[in-house]
Amino acid sequence: MIVRNLSLENSLLNQYLKEIRSIGIQKDSMRFRRNIERIGELMAYEVSKELHYAPEQVQTPLDMATVNTIQDNVVLATVLRAGLPFHQGFLNMFDHAENAFLSAYRKINDQGELEIVSEYLAAPNLEGKTLIVVDPMLATGMSMDAAYQSLLTHGCPAHVHLCCVIGTNQAVEYLQSVASDDVTLWCAAIDPVLNEHKYIVPGLGDAGDLCFGDKL
Repeated sequence: MIVRNLSLENSLLNQYLKEIRSIGIQKDSMRFRRNIERIGELMAYEVSKELHYAPEQVQTPLDMATVNTIQDNVVLATVLRAGLPFHQGFLNMFDHAENAFLSAYRKINDQGELEIVSEYLAAPNLEGKTLIVVDPMLATGMSMDAAYQSLLTHGCPAHVHLCCVIGTNQAVEYLQSVASDDVTLWCAAIDPVLNEHKYIVPGLGDAGDLCFGDKL
């Protein structure tokens, strides 16, 4: 698996990362959502460089022009609910993409082990397409892997990009152990550790609550 940590590069993305982490700025939920969306837009641009292109002719008012255009059939898949603003950022850029949505939540089983439960999936046929799975927080990597495995029930994509805002070293190592070599993992930043509640440290808190309000 190829890992891309975009925070290692100097770009506008780091400004938005600073703001979503800031305990003062993130109190503005509208700004928090928009910054997550902006990170999605910038990451989508980076992902677009890895897709397949071919020249196409377009008629201008004066003559014909040749433009290299994306040939991939892109499907954007999102884990509800925190993934919605991140998804919108990608969709703003890949505005012709098909879309998939699924649920995933953490649960402690009877053996006291953490497991991921998915109860909802709406997706098109993925056979031979380019699948981009977006989920802002990559804590253990288990939710991303569970989402990906659920999506495979709708066909085998030709190319896969897993995208997050903030991941952890643990999640990266986990996904490297289960993902194939041709999968690319994109992170806006990678943080060092998880705390005892499986929250990313330093992280930013609960992305879903910061986007949409507290839940019971």
